[in-house]
This record gives sequence, structure tokens and C-alpha cells, in this order.
Amino acid sequence: MRTIIDFNKGWKFTKEGVSAAVDLPHTWNASDGQNRPDYYRGKCSYEKELPVLEGESFIEINGANSVAEVYVGNKKIAEHRGGYSMFRVNVTPYYGSVIRIDVDNSDFVDVYPSTADFTFYGGLYRDVKIITGLGKKRFSLATGRNGVFVTPTVLGNGNGKLEVKVFADGAEAGDDVVLTLKDASGKTIASSTASALEKELILEIPDVVLWDGIANPYLYELTCELYSPKGKEDEVTVKTGFRTITFDAEKGCFLNGRHIKLKGVSRHQDRLDKGNALSPEDHIEDIGLILEVGANSVRLAHYQQDERFYSLADEKGLLVWAEVPVISRYSPAKQENAKSQLTELITQNYNHPSIFCWGVQNEITIGGKSKNVEPAIRELNALAHSLDPTRVTTSAQVMMCAPDSSLNKITDIQGYNLYYGWYVEKYTALGGWLDNFHKTNPNVKLCLSEYGAEAILRYQTENGEQGDYTEEYQALLHDHYAKEIAARDWMWGSYVWNMFDFGAANRNEAGVKGRNNKGLVTFDRKTRKDSFYVYKAYWSDEKFVRILGSRYVNRPIGKTTVTVCSNADEVTLSFNGASFTAKCDKTVRFEDLEILPGENKAVVTAGDVKDEAVFCGVEAPDPDYKMPEGSASFVKNWFRSEGGDSSAYYSLNDRIGTLLKSPEINSAIGSFLGTKKSLKRLVFLVKPFKVSTLLKLARIDPQLRDIAASYLQTIPKNKKQ
Repeated sequence: MRTIIDFNKGWKFTKEGVSAAVDLPHTWNASDGQNRPDYYRGKCSYEKELPVLEGESFIEINGANSVAEVYVGNKKIAEHRGGYSMFRVNVTPYYGSVIRIDVDNSDFVDVYPSTADFTFYGGLYRDVKIITGLGKKRFSLATGRNGVFVTPTVLGNGNGKLEVKVFADGAEAGDDVVLTLKDASGKTIASSTASALEKELILEIPDVVLWDGIANPYLYELTCELYSPKGKEDEVTVKTGFRTITFDAEKGCFLNGRHIKLKGVSRHQDRLDKGNALSPEDHIEDIGLILEVGANSVRLAHYQQDERFYSLADEKGLLVWAEVPVISRYSPAKQENAKSQLTELITQNYNHPSIFCWGVQNEITIGGKSKNVEPAIRELNALAHSLDPTRVTTSAQVMMCAPDSSLNKITDIQGYNLYYGWYVEKYTALGGWLDNFHKTNPNVKLCLSEYGAEAILRYQTENGEQGDYTEEYQALLHDHYAKEIAARDWMWGSYVWNMFDFGAANRNEAGVKGRNNKGLVTFDRKTRKDSFYVYKAYWSDEKFVRILGSRYVNRPIGKTTVTVCSNADEVTLSFNGASFTAKCDKTVRFEDLEILPGENKAVVTAGDVKDEAVFCGVEAPDPDYKMPEGSASFVKNWFRSEGGDSSAYYSLNDRIGTLLKSPEINSAIGSFLGTKKSLKRLVFLVKPFKVSTLLKLARIDPQLRDIAASYLQTIPKNKKQ
């Protein structure tokens, strides 16, 4: 009978000729992948002796980024291209031999992703197991997770139907499959026996209890047994849940027939000093923090994540957006790999009731829309529907993708990544964009798939400004976004970017290297930023009150403002002995409070919950709270005004001929135009024009114009010009 063995301990790891003993999960980029753009990307190897086992055995590798080759001696026995999905290899002929797994996280021309705003950690970074004790007759290990696919259907009379597709290797006439469905209490409520040669079996379930998100994540357990005349050959179990979820362009999302706004966060799979090599406890902690903030949905970006996390989402009731790493830059050479990764994502995770959609691309036009990108995305969309007709498809457009783009008409539901108030314009521009999109696309079912701002804990202020990396500004932006999203029922949901700070090796912002700081929680999961409590006020039913800006301790003597955040209707602030009561619409500002020299105590209450903070009155502003002058700042360089605030950078006021003097811009134009000689001649003809003039003549979308202006402001001019 099937037995699963933990195979994580005692591997010989070799990198550039140097070997060491490691346990899995393991990444070789836990350090350099979080602090330098030239982190190691290449081939490393893992070796371990296979035990001598009974029956047939498969090694199960749950994550090897990004290309893995499996060897016994000099014999290559398997290869897997894609760093985020599970694959298995039959190792029965090699008992007692040393198995070697070469893993390479280089940039491969035929494997997604190549470029993105996150670190591509290398390694065997998830569990490795051995499935052993298998006979010739067994549920397939080459089809999905376990050779069994369950499709729950809610019937109109309150009953349910469970369609079960079974793939049994070696099955023949006389072999049977026995299905047993148990409810959450362990009571058997349905069973059936059928020939193992039948591919589709059906169980009828009376008075089905619905999987109802975080309100009631009710799970059933299906046991599938394979029998031959000799007896039981194999057994697997599958957790499942019954639910309906629908989307309407005017009314939003409905779970089991009731309106629900998907209040979501996005999640990358890495941590400080650990990279992507996470423990079970790490996944549990992440789920706990997501639930604490009050979210009911999570976008697992931008790739297939640990199967353990999908199971936790099933158990806790989080609705999951699952997606593949078709991201940033479309490549025809990677299309077959995109289809392979999408197939693995869907077939390996089909049985999870938490998953409600399959994402087929993210910001695929950020480098420009090539002529082949739309057919490629349509092909992926069709593949997703063929593999799983029961779930909707989705995609996330980059903000410069025009609202009337035909790309918005491919997937069933649509997301947009909008960064008003951080990368472009002010956050007050959000509402106008949303309403314009809805007017332009009345039949498109829209969510915000990404939005946010950076915050680094040590940067504090009383009046946050765009690009200052303070907690104050991040909280102000998110408070505005949360209000705008809540005000529009037609929007089916939103996903904060990001729940946690994460590794982005190419970044160097505001004195912090190798990190995207947009998280509501710090990279090490130890600190909830002020913006975390803003969302807790909007989303959570747990009564609480919080003094925002509590890390802004040293405040100049004189007038100050204390902002309080709560989901209570009314809060009371006691400040240096004086008491103030005010209505609270998620946040409330108590202004003109007097900071005295020395210690100033603030206590805020709302019913029986309270919070406290101590501020220290100082003579002058604390310079440690402000981003140092000259510190690398992506936002300050990336989003200047279109005319530029420094002649050292390019702008829309430069002529095309001037831009072509920049090797970086010239290369970007050449990459975009490819081998189209006629277009290259056109660029030569327009060299005398200013960029701004040319964009106006071409009637370029204003948002694309903003992005062009912002991009040019990141490129320093050659001092010799």
C-alpha cells in the first residue's frame, strides 16, 4: 500500500565546486537574493542516496526553481522546466543508488518568467518526498495531484452532486473503485462502487452543507479505494467543498447566491533571510495574519504556490486567485512553457474549493504590446477553460493598458494594477479612472488586482507625502483606496499589493536594497504597519482601536495631530490628561494637540478595547525619521513631472534624436521595434520632434503618456552631451 516518506534531510549541496550538507527546503539565494541585483543565478546540485524500498516508488519534488534535471550516475532520467509546480519521477530501478538533482535558476529563453519585480530564488525550496509501496495497479501519479478529480455541484433542491473522474494505472476488467464521502464529523453520507475502467463516477449528496468562505469553510472528505480480485491495491483521500460563485458586471460577486465583496491581499512566498524555503509554520503564520487583517480572499502572485497553502485556504475559507508566471514580457519562445505551467497549476490544484479563478497573465504588455501577445493569451484562456470548465479565468493588466484594449475582452473577469498616488498622479485620481473604465466597458467584470505604496518603518512624519516612504503616507493612500473600492458594488473585489514586504533583488529604494516595501506587514512578519490597521478597520469584525503613528515617537514641541483607527463608531482619546471623543469613520484625526517637553501619553478607547502610545517632545525634528538626501529612490526618479525637475534626466521635452543618444533608450526602442525596418526608418524621420509633440500628434492615451514621462525620468543623461 501507498506510503509517503519525508525525504528532506541530509542532502549534499554543491555550488561552484563547494559542497555542504543541507536539509530541505533550501535555496542558495536566501541572502544575496535579498540585497543585490547580481545574486547568483546558475546551476547547483543536490545529491542523496535512495533507500531500498518495497514495491514501486516515485520521488516527488514540489518546487525546483526553475529548471531541474534528475540523474542517477551519468544517466539523465527526468527533466522539469518550470520552477513552481510539482513533478514526480519513477525511481524504482535505482534503489540504493545516489540520485542527483541539478537545479538552475538562470534566465532560460523558453521558460517563464524572465523579468519581474521579484527575486527568482534557486533551489529545492519545497518538500521532497518519496511515494512508495505502490503496486502496478494504482491511482495515477502522473495525472494531477493523485489521479482523482472531483467536481462538486450544488443542485437547486439543496442537494449536491459530486462528479469524480478517476485515472487508475493498470486497471483492468474485474477491478473496482469504491468511493466513500464523509462529512465534517466523519459520518459517511454517500458511497458508491463502480468498475475501475469507468472514468466518471457520481455521488448524490442530500442536504449539502455549503463551503461558505470564512463564514463556514465546510469540507467533506472523499476516500477513493482501488480493488482488484486480490484485495485493496491503493487508496487516496481528497478534501472537497460545495459552493457557487458568480460575477456580474453591474452587481459584483456572489458567493452561494449572496453578494460578497472580495477583500483581498496578494502574497509572495518568500521571507527575510529564508527566501522561498518556507516551513509549514511559516505558511500557517501567513494565513493567520491574512485572516487577522480581515481579508476574505488572497491572490497568490505570480506563480503556483505550495500545495500546503491552498489546503490551508480551503480550511480557513479564503477565496484564492491562482495564477501562472506569464508576466511582464511576452515571448513566443515561452508559449509552450506557459501552457505547460498552466496545465500543471490547474491539474495539480483542481480539487481545492478555495480556488475560484485561474490567472493567465500579469502585466504582459508592460514592455509594449507585440502583435502576437493577444493570440497567445487567448490560447491560454482557452486551455484553462478546457482543463476546468467550472472556474472563471482572469488576468491583471498593467495600468498603461488602455481601458478599451481588446485584451480586456479575453478572460471572464478582469483585474487592473493601478498605482495612482505612488507611481503616477495623486491617489485622488483613482475614482475617476474606475468610473471611466466602467463607462467604457459596461460588460467587463472588474477588480483592482494590485495597488499600494511603499513604507519603511524608520521613516515617520505627521503629514505624509507621495514618495516619502513613510507609514503615514502609505496609510493615507490605502484609506482613500479602501473608501473608493467600498463605494462601488459593481467592482467584485480588490487585492492590496502586498500583504508582506518581499524580495526584489533589482530594487534599491530609500536606503533599503533588494526589497519591495509595499507590504502591510514587514518582511520578517514581526511588525504590522499602520496600513494593516486601516484595512482591519474596513474589513474585520474583531473590535479594536489603534493609534497610528505610534512609531513617530520623537515629535517637535508644539502642535501635533494624532490619528486613530478603529472599526468602532466612536472613539475617545486621552492625551496628557485631556479627553476628546469623536465619531470614527475607520480613521479620525485629533488635531491641535499640544506636545510638551518630555513624555506625552496617549490612550484611546472604544468600548472595552484600547491602545496606548507615548510620544517624546523634542526641540527639533528627528532627522532619522526622514529619508536621507541622495538615498536611492525608485519613485523620486521614476515619477517626476513630465518636464522633469532635473536636467540630468530625460523628459518628454527632449527631442527623439536626443533620446537616441542614450544606449539604454536606443536599445529599448530597438527591442520594441524588432526587425521592422519601415518603423525604424520612421523613427529616423521624427528625430527633430519633441517626444511630447509626437505623442500629441499620435493621440497617445494619457496614461501611456504618463508612463513614458515617468520612464524617461529614470534615465540619466550622459554628462558629455
